[in-house]
Amino acid sequence: MTRLLFWIALVILVVAAIRSKLRAAMTRAQGPATGTGPAPASAGGDTKAWSRVEDQSETMLCCAHCGIYFPASEAVRADGRDYCGTAHAREAHQQAR
Repeated sequence: MTRLLFWIALVILVVAAIRSKLRAAMTRAQGPATGTGPAPASAGGDTKAWSRVEDQSETMLCCAHCGIYFPASEAVRADGRDYCGTAHAREAHQQAR
């Protein structure tokens, strides 16, 4: 009888530990207090959290010289094209002559 109680208690502890780990993982996945992390599948998707993430995102542009992607706020425009820096804009302008 003692062995049976031991195994039952062990199973209960293992199940409690697994549930605790899953709960912590779900909390981490939702992000800190802002809640901007990915929404758990069981929550049905938090559209407010995703809209906050989209509000913070920025358009990425492709450099016409080297092809690297960079934020639009860092763009250098020359001859109607976007460049990742002044050096690439100068090089493209010199090659066009």
